[in-house]
Amino acid sequence: MTVLDGLWRRRARVPEQSPEGAVVIEARDVSLSLGGAPVLRGVDLAVRAGEVLAVVGPNGAGKSTLLGVLAGDHPPDSGTVTVGDAPLYSWSAAELALRRGVLLQRVDISFPFTVGQVVRMGRAPWAGTPAEDWDDEVVAAALAETDVAAFADRVYTSLSGGERSRAALARVLAQEPAALLLDEPTASLDIGHQERILAMARGRAGRGDAVLLVLHDLGLAAAYADTLAVLSAGQVIATGPPAEVLTAERLTEVYQYPIEVLRHPRTGAVLVVPRRDGPGTANLAAPAATNTTAASTI
Repeated sequence: MTVLDGLWRRRARVPEQSPEGAVVIEARDVSLSLGGAPVLRGVDLAVRAGEVLAVVGPNGAGKSTLLGVLAGDHPPDSGTVTVGDAPLYSWSAAELALRRGVLLQRVDISFPFTVGQVVRMGRAPWAGTPAEDWDDEVVAAALAETDVAAFADRVYTSLSGGERSRAALARVLAQEPAALLLDEPTASLDIGHQERILAMARGRAGRGDAVLLVLHDLGLAAAYADTLAVLSAGQVIATGPPAEVLTAERLTEVYQYPIEVLRHPRTGAVLVVPRRDGPGTANLAAPAATNTTAASTI
């Protein structure tokens, strides 16, 4: 690092690389109500450098709202959120953009920007800094990682839902934040792109980034996450390695549907499947609900 680069880093408070396992973003005892309904209740969660954390849970559990709280979009009613070594809201918008990148479930763009232009928007936090010299290379790499390079000159609104999702993710990758907060990044993707995108997330963690994924597919979460957090009715009820967290008893209770957890006969990997009585049938004898408090999410 040159002297000028060092001065620029101190002035802009640009984050240094965090050591593996260091907490990059953390929620402590976070609670939030929306529209008078409790959505998050006493949530503790840490997103660490070099790790993939997957947040799973049924519809309405509060997963997307929790991601919004960690991103700074929803101030909590109580509790604290820290980014790096400081409270989340002590950072300026530009400084926060260097520390976390957010992919929402849906990204709407009304103007006729091309995919390349949308992805290049991710470089905005680095404008006027030495890193601006690498914009072309970073944008090209992000387009390639998400398999949208062939669409770079197409208008974003002309793409299919899955293609838009990957282009929006490419913009977040081009931002090069210290932490990636990705809300259902595989929701509209075919199986091949699901695997490629989650492999990319693992690769980002491997180079030191902190990665949080909100996922519905428990099998994908088990395959790619280092740590799982199960959210139910606004509370984290279990956190740990996938093999320990994903038990048939716990999932059956949380999802209110009979679920089996098996091991792949060849690899030993965790497989999560609904219990079915036979071909073309569903076991509708779900266990009785154990929690009547409904939590909503945005």
